[in-house]
Amino acid sequence: MKDTRIQKAISDAGYTSRRKAEELIAAGKVKVNGHLAEIGMKVDVKKDIITINGEEIRTGVGEKLWYIALNKPRGFVTTTSDEMGRKTVMDLVTDIPTRIYPIGRLDRNSEGLILLTNDGAFANMIMHPSGNIQKTYRVTVRETGIEDKLIKLSEGITIDSGFVRPVSVTVLEENEERTVLQFIIAEGKNREIRKMCEGVGLTVIRLKRTSIGVVRLGMLQQGKWRELTKEELTGLHNLSRKGVSGEQTPKKNAGKKPAANGRAAGNKPANAPKKPTMKFARRP
Repeated sequence: MKDTRIQKAISDAGYTSRRKAEELIAAGKVKVNGHLAEIGMKVDVKKDIITINGEEIRTGVGEKLWYIALNKPRGFVTTTSDEMGRKTVMDLVTDIPTRIYPIGRLDRNSEGLILLTNDGAFANMIMHPSGNIQKTYRVTVRETGIEDKLIKLSEGITIDSGFVRPVSVTVLEENEERTVLQFIIAEGKNREIRKMCEGVGLTVIRLKRTSIGVVRLGMLQQGKWRELTKEELTGLHNLSRKGVSGEQTPKKNAGKKPAANGRAAGNKPANAPKKPTMKFARRP
């Protein structure tokens, strides 16, 4: 039944605002079932195929599309089932009346933000490297006085999956027993941060993901979940299309100047990504 105005259908899908949708329609970038759309035309969100610049958007397929943010506790594996009988993240979202699945992974000993959905196109958008949707982690390591190790990370190191480098790393806290770091990474390969830390001699004792693009963990309690807001969905779509990050390195660190900033010698792989600006400032 064609009962939804085209700009509202696009907005409800989380693609962009209604006003921007109208601009896209007026520019001839929106089609419905292969034909140019007109502002105000009505569509059937369950049947009609809406494309923007040739990209199909999901407006409805007979069931609700779920977009979930979960605060994963340690001890849960990020799979839909586990042959070893371990607890999975699906044990925490049993009250959702349809099959959903996690986007990407956090290893069993890690905690924090993970997204789940029943929208395959959305999952692919989040996971595909071209989207460059950055992820932020709070990482506690056992070592202190580690500026030299952070400089090595800034130059990039080789792990089993290839050459890797964080977008940025910041010292948040340091005392006699530990250092708390903030890592921002762009790809998120399997156990990437743990392997990077191991590669420079750092021992990770706690790892918590705090954001994925514009979606932040905030005050969400461990083991609890919430639906993403329309603004968060729009923000993720925008980031994916632009290929830019949503979470940036903090602008200030208690007014203190960086403690170190270095460049290591040696040749880098020809396909090495552009070197990021590293921050080694401490927060009191």
